[in-house]
Amino acid sequence: MAADAQPTPQVPPDGLLSPPPDLNRVPSSAASVLLPLPPPRSEPLLPGGRLEDSVRRRVEKELTNVSRRYVKRGGSPDRSDPLPGFTSFEEVCRELDSLVDVLWKTATPSLQIPLLLRLGSDFTQYVASFPPDPQFSFALLGKLDHCFASLLAGKDIDSGALLPGLQTGPQAGMSVTDMVRCRSLVEQTRLLMAEVMSHELSESGSGSGSGSEGEGNDEDDEEGMDADDAEADIYLGTARVYEKTIVQLGRRLGEPLVDENAPTNVLPSPTCPALA
Repeated sequence: MAADAQPTPQVPPDGLLSPPPDLNRVPSSAASVLLPLPPPRSEPLLPGGRLEDSVRRRVEKELTNVSRRYVKRGGSPDRSDPLPGFTSFEEVCRELDSLVDVLWKTATPSLQIPLLLRLGSDFTQYVASFPPDPQFSFALLGKLDHCFASLLAGKDIDSGALLPGLQTGPQAGMSVTDMVRCRSLVEQTRLLMAEVMSHELSESGSGSGSGSEGEGNDEDDEEGMDADDAEADIYLGTARVYEKTIVQLGRRLGEPLVDENAPTNVLPSPTCPALA
């Protein structure tokens, strides 16, 4: 076999369960640490078919494995353990991100809606148990936001292209029950991320005032500017959590999310003395 030959994928047709790396996909500016969503299939999987069932069982198994690795987080590394515990939230996000890609590629709402809702709920269970990782957290939530908003709208929320599995309109996607679950997830996640990131801001703010007076220099000024930029990114990222989904839920359910769930009411003010 040639040295550069690709291994035979041990998956059903279309490579849905473990798609090979696509070198033409590059990280987007909005989620630079994660690759953008892959293009979906031209048609959804056959309802009740073998491939649909295989993808469902595989994704459910992988979500269970993520849960097991979460339980074992922070433990002593064991090379013989096939499911070692997570050591950072980046690892969690990368595992969940690969499943988001698989589900999006299926173009099958009957798989995407329940499993993405479960995945989003699992995210809320994990995120507070690790040191905050704004970059990976916001990147993964941005991809979930795109998926949910597109499924609600019946079309790709950015390009406007009709989704293969929703050719008859958005009513073929999320039911009212699904939308209520999605709304609850959005509200919970926004409040949780505001709380998690407020700790990150407090810690970064408490460390930014170290050093004696009069010892400032150009390097200190540059570090201060970088810290300010990082804080601004956290504020913006928190405010944008599920922003597209919020709009689509308002259109489908006929009422907007209440203001009390806005993260700006939870995060400290940028001018707070603790962050000065």
